[in-house]
Formats: sequence, structure tokens, C-alpha cells
Amino acid sequence: MHCVPRFRRLFFGTARLFPVVATVVLGLQGCATKPPADDPDAVADYEQTNDPLEPTNRVFYAINNGLDTVILKPAALAYRYVVPSPVREGLHHVLVNISSPVQLANDMMEGKPRRAGDTTMRFLINSTVGVFGFFDVATKWGYPDHDADFGMTLASWGVPEGPFLFLPVLGPTDPRDAAGFGMDIAIDPFTWIGTGPNHPGWTAFTWSRFGLNAIDARERVLDPLDQIKKTALDPYATFRSLYRQHRHAQIQAMKDDHRETTPAWFPQPAVPPAQ
Repeated sequence: MHCVPRFRRLFFGTARLFPVVATVVLGLQGCATKPPADDPDAVADYEQTNDPLEPTNRVFYAINNGLDTVILKPAALAYRYVVPSPVREGLHHVLVNISSPVQLANDMMEGKPRRAGDTTMRFLINSTVGVFGFFDVATKWGYPDHDADFGMTLASWGVPEGPFLFLPVLGPTDPRDAAGFGMDIAIDPFTWIGTGPNHPGWTAFTWSRFGLNAIDARERVLDPLDQIKKTALDPYATFRSLYRQHRHAQIQAMKDDHRETTPAWFPQPAVPPAQ
């Protein structure tokens, strides 16, 4: 299930809160107590869970859940009710298209030239034929979307993920992905273009993008999140497990993508007949 990572990936506007979040987390003292060594099963479970800040993480989960119940979920329900499904899908495509420069940068840093080529073609096709990205024409033309962010880039460089974290606003993550999230914001050209008090129009665009990202992301996971909260005995543990499973699958798919730089449809040199 892709609901949790997808929600975090699209929530780009929250990056300005990242330094505050990092400072809070670094100052935390609430840690889970490691089981005694004479209980090997408990120790193995503790190490596999890799959630030493679980007490504090659960507090942040409760805070996030409260904010979601009061603010985000009602806004997402209203968005679903007011905006027709085709329009919502088109706006989602626009948001994805706007994030293409960050995706392209990470494709290159991960050493994936075919992925970088796909991202470039997707941006060119969808920005023109797709009307600024409203229609995902590129997928129909053989350039499917894929995941790429700086957390994945760090993983491709061999940086370990570290312990599980549940951060305010950002939700489930780990130190590697939290750092990667901040770097993605830093390399996003829309973070820097037109900044300052003399660009009120650009400020409006930035905040509109932030708000629409949040509402779009939440609306797309309304049903699966509700189902988890209704059926899971421990929703926090379920979200932790889903996040890790999906994140590991994303990273493994990136590492396993060994496609040649030249597309398969490009004319290939003739193979000489066997002697």
C-alpha cells in the first residue's frame, strides 16, 4: 500500500518547517528501553523494529492524527466533494510535473541515465502537449513516471537509513529520508525563483502550491488511511511497517533499473551472423 510514502512525497511545502522539526527531534529524551540481554527474542524484536524513539514518535503521531482530523481530512473531503475527479487528477498531474526538476536531479545523482531521460521527456511532453502537465500524455507515449528523491539518492550511495522517526507534519520517515527531504527542497528551483518581498505574485504561487499539494495528497489517500485506522489494532505500528516496506521497494526498484541508455526502439547495429 502506497498511501503513507506518497503523502509525504507530495507534501513539499512543509520544507520551511524542517529546521524547526530537526531541532525538536535532536532535543528529544523519550526513548524506548532496550530489553535485557537475557531475553534474546525481545532484543531481536527491538532491533528489527529499530524504533528507539517510539514513545516520542507515538506522541507526534497522536499530534499529527489530531491535526489531520481537525484540518486536513475535512479539507480533503471538501476538495473531493467540490472538485470533479477529472479536474483533481489533472491538478495532481500538474503538481507532479512541477516537481520534475528535483526528480531529474536525483535521477542523475543516482547514476540512472535512462530514468533521467524518461523524466526529461515526461516534462517536455506533458508541459507542451499535456497542457502544462494537466494531461499525462508522456505515460501513454512510453515514458512512465517513477520515484526519485534525495533520500533514495543517499541510499544508492550506501548511506544507512537509521532508526524510524515520526516527525511533526512530515509523518513517518527516518534520518536519511528526513535529510533527503530537506535537500530536495534546497535543489528545487521553485524554492528560490522569485523569492523576496518584491515578488508577491510568486509568494502567492508558492503558498498555493503548498496548500494544493497538501490537500491533493490527503485526498488521494482518504480511503486507505480510513481503512487502516478502522481495522488496525495499532495504526502507528501499521504505518511504520507500511512506510518501511514501500520505501524499501522504491529503493530496490531504483537499484534494479539497469536499462541501457539507448531506448529499445532506437535502431541497433546489425548483429553479424554466427560463423
